[in-house]
Amino acid sequence: MFSKQAIALAFSVAAAQAAHQGFNYGSTLPGGGVAYEADFKTQFQTAKNLVGTSGFTSARLYTMIQGGTTNAPIQAIPAAIAEETSLLLGLWASGGNIDNEIAALKSAISTYGDAFGKLVVGISVGSEDLYRNSVTGAKNNAGIGLNPDVLVDYIKKVKAAIAGTPLSGASIGHVDTWDAWTNGTNAAVINEIDWLGFDGYPYFQTTMANGIDQGKALFDDAVAKTKSVAQGKEVWITETGWPVSGPTENEAVASLANAKQYWDQVGCPLFGETNTWWYILADAGASPSFGISSSISNTQPLFDLSCKSSSSSSSSAASSATNSAVNLGAGHSTATSAAASSTSTGSGSGSSGSGSGSSDSGSSMGGHSTTMVSVPAGQTPTSASSTPLISSAGTPSSSAAMGSSGASTTGSASGSSGAGTSGTSASGSSSGSGSAAGSSSSASSSPYVGFNSAARSSGSAFSALAAALVLAIAL
Repeated sequence: MFSKQAIALAFSVAAAQAAHQGFNYGSTLPGGGVAYEADFKTQFQTAKNLVGTSGFTSARLYTMIQGGTTNAPIQAIPAAIAEETSLLLGLWASGGNIDNEIAALKSAISTYGDAFGKLVVGISVGSEDLYRNSVTGAKNNAGIGLNPDVLVDYIKKVKAAIAGTPLSGASIGHVDTWDAWTNGTNAAVINEIDWLGFDGYPYFQTTMANGIDQGKALFDDAVAKTKSVAQGKEVWITETGWPVSGPTENEAVASLANAKQYWDQVGCPLFGETNTWWYILADAGASPSFGISSSISNTQPLFDLSCKSSSSSSSSAASSATNSAVNLGAGHSTATSAAASSTSTGSGSGSSGSGSGSSDSGSSMGGHSTTMVSVPAGQTPTSASSTPLISSAGTPSSSAAMGSSGASTTGSASGSSGAGTSGTSASGSSSGSGSAAGSSSSASSSPYVGFNSAARSSGSAFSALAAALVLAIAL
């Protein structure tokens, strides 16, 4: 018989190693307007109480800065403390506002201390900066990006800022598209971080067969490419989803039925196994719209979120989509077409000087289109980078990014979810759909690695529990 202490230890270990799951949250509300503490509380409560599912108790942020301020900490933090919602923090790195982001981070640590520190899952320095700093990003008017050496310097600054604080043990990562990750000239960023954040949207992979039946295979292929260059580090799913409404992108149709199928086939196998932040809880008014709910306070989802049939539907889809996913090639992603044409409603960021976040369709792997790129107040957006890192011939010279994130040059681009930071929204036309330039990298031929994590023997809470029970027996 196991002692009570041994059983408690087993469940404690399992709980500690269970994957986080939640949604992306911007500093603005769907349709515009700054999000304040009460608004974040409402969203976190809604996520936890969605009918048909459970466990959505984590939030990914794009900026540390509260909308409407220069460097005051975002009010999602006290809301998360009140609602016991874990946080994947984000610092908007592009646009020259990193010092204000770090100032807001330091202020949050000073203000909220250990109550804040214990909720932090990790810290992302930047979001799709490498994608925007590419020829594809420039063509899609994605906004300001960063060279990898600058991003590495910012990551080091964040590490120095949290040293000796309640966040000193927080893992540091960066979020980008698979084409950016697999481009060897961006390897210095991978060397400097603890985990890689992956943004991917098969819906926007318009240069290939991208119907819903190919969705899972396209997603898995892009994740595999990212894992192949991750140096054994964890790959977290920081954005993905399928729209419930919006334009048809090549063969991809936005609908409730297809959003449900993607949830079942892609989401359900991830939940509880891999750290995952879905895009998005609510983004009323956006086109395309990825919202799970019609509003930030409605716990009745737009489609069934139960995962009862996910196993059979998942294997069926994987089988039917195999052929279309196999020889995608390095630039398989998709350079964007339709995405560029879709407009987003979200409010952008900017005014506060805080960076913003990805909003409407999130940033993305192969092709996601409307993400939001916010430009801090006083900054003039440029065409991604003064020195694009991919040659006109399509050979990777530094960042082959995938296309999705296409934020608008005015600063905030997408908007559906209002993920952007506050301020003036630039409702933007999302650009970017696809993966960028077919150039990408040679890593595309790498074999699929699977979702096992370096920190978890099999990536599952069950295996962690089993391991703990074995330990209890040994004791």
